[in-house]
Amino acid sequence: MPPMAPFGLWPSPLSPHQMAAAARLGDLQWDSDGQRLVWLESRDGRSSLWAVEPATGDAPYELTPSDLSVRARVGYGGGDFTVGSGMVVFVEASSGRLFRQDLDGSPPRPITPAFGAAAAPAIAPDGRHLLFVHTYEGRDCIAVVDSEGEQWPQRLVEGHDFYMWPCWRPGSAQIAFVAWDHPNMPWDGTLLYLADLELDAALPRLAACHLLAGGADISIFQPSFAPDGRHLAYVSDQDGWWQIYLYDLVHATHRQFTTGEAEHAAPAWAQGMRSFAWSHDSRRLAYLRSEAGVRQVMSQPLEGREAQLVEGSQSYSWFEQPALSPTADALALLASAPDRPTRLILAEGGVPRVIRRTASDLPATVRVATAQAVSWGSGDERVHGLLYLPPGFAVSEAFGPRPPAVILIHGGPTDQAVASYSGEVQFFATRGYTVLALNYRGSTGYGRAYTQALRGAWGRFDVADAASAARYLGEAGFADTERIVIMGGSAGGYTVLESLAQYPALFRAGICRYGVVNLFALAAETHKFEARYLDALIGPLPEAAQRYRERSPLFHAWQITSPLAIFQGADDQIVPPSQAEAIVAELRRRGISHTYHLFPGEGHGWRRSETIIAYYQAIEHFLREQLIFV
Repeated sequence: MPPMAPFGLWPSPLSPHQMAAAARLGDLQWDSDGQRLVWLESRDGRSSLWAVEPATGDAPYELTPSDLSVRARVGYGGGDFTVGSGMVVFVEASSGRLFRQDLDGSPPRPITPAFGAAAAPAIAPDGRHLLFVHTYEGRDCIAVVDSEGEQWPQRLVEGHDFYMWPCWRPGSAQIAFVAWDHPNMPWDGTLLYLADLELDAALPRLAACHLLAGGADISIFQPSFAPDGRHLAYVSDQDGWWQIYLYDLVHATHRQFTTGEAEHAAPAWAQGMRSFAWSHDSRRLAYLRSEAGVRQVMSQPLEGREAQLVEGSQSYSWFEQPALSPTADALALLASAPDRPTRLILAEGGVPRVIRRTASDLPATVRVATAQAVSWGSGDERVHGLLYLPPGFAVSEAFGPRPPAVILIHGGPTDQAVASYSGEVQFFATRGYTVLALNYRGSTGYGRAYTQALRGAWGRFDVADAASAARYLGEAGFADTERIVIMGGSAGGYTVLESLAQYPALFRAGICRYGVVNLFALAAETHKFEARYLDALIGPLPEAAQRYRERSPLFHAWQITSPLAIFQGADDQIVPPSQAEAIVAELRRRGISHTYHLFPGEGHGWRRSETIIAYYQAIEHFLREQLIFV
């Protein structure tokens, strides 16, 4: 039975301090001999590399020293490190330099100079050279350096605006990579290249470049060579869904490997993302298959049998960064479920072994919310989301007391709410809130056509779908229609502000993290990666100037009447503090109830424990004041 306290005041096992205590796990990779598994772990604003030797049963240990932090800063980051030939190569956060650290215990040392920013290092099969993505003064390229750092790095491939996923072909002087140009984003249209190298100099040089796949309206994700060098696997959305394809490098032929209305990739917001992995014998792929916000991990041979669920994976509903051992049938990946915090697991047949946890599981006596995939009508379209009801709450025919609700708007806006563990969701649900994580038109996970529905319609379809979500919660009896809060960050914060302006009667209050307030300012001030993103979402400037004005919350802030809690990082380079301060000035001028929190030392998201604690304390106080004690 649910607690006897009123909805919103239930005793929760997740305090603000516990929310701040959890670690975050990033990428994970095997050394080329299959003996060590290395991963990125972040806690309290610092990221470091950890390792374990699974065969020995020894405990994990920290690789990188405490005075260094591992973090790449190309675009939104990612591609922080790589492992191979007995060494790990990583990006040092403050300088953007590549460091090499041998796994025998020697200290790390820089192998590239301190200018620009590096990401996505890739070690050559013989260990002699490194490819990496580099950006400097707005100019991106794929660069190469020797693994000892004795040579000055050289540009290897340039000419496009952006690059991702440089990788080496085993046993051959070839590489593959993905490139694209403004105004496209990597989920709009990208190009897959196969390049020939000349190896007769101190550093490899580009000899020829061949376009293999992709185009202005086809998105390519994660090229990866088979260990035997015969095939290049990649993901393409050319049939309307992200499917895996195989390119036979001997016969120069492509074939589609996966089928069905399911996604086998995700929007490439960061470097180094993966959705599949090769087996050590090159005979099969392990890959992630996503439907309605739930991911399964599959194993499928290149020839013969159909795909099968990886044994022991059924107890999780979301997976990331699969990595198969280069010497054995051992699959490492990040796994979670709505009731299970993210952990690094190792699947070798039978029950997967937990290698590392981000947080302790809650006691079995504590009830948490589970995710339910839902959809409803919004105009002539079906809209999707994940519904979390307060533990123990069930809708009765009598329509008795209803809980308050939080509608969560994901960032992006090209992104997706998924059935992974979310401390934020459980923070609300265990206090007696209904939570609806909205996947409005424009979200990924439901095919390319659903994602592209937001083209030219940002600030319209996402807002209309948020309003329909509020109505859906009320009509289904899931929430008290007088106590619905809308909450989001970045692009989600923009939708919060627009929803409060366009549908002031539907939402009792709003919570906005580093939200977009002025679209003109965003187009002028944001980083290179998103500098032309608005061309597709709103329209190009100056032709679409009127649309920018009509859809900027700043220019119709007078329509907002609901209380607002606004949170901003002082060092945010993507949505600068000037955006938040502009809307705060308008709210203050008009006497609208609001609270504003500016966090020093934080950027586009929270990393420090003290920030996370203050953030959740402020939210709890705000909701009690605006929803509960009224």
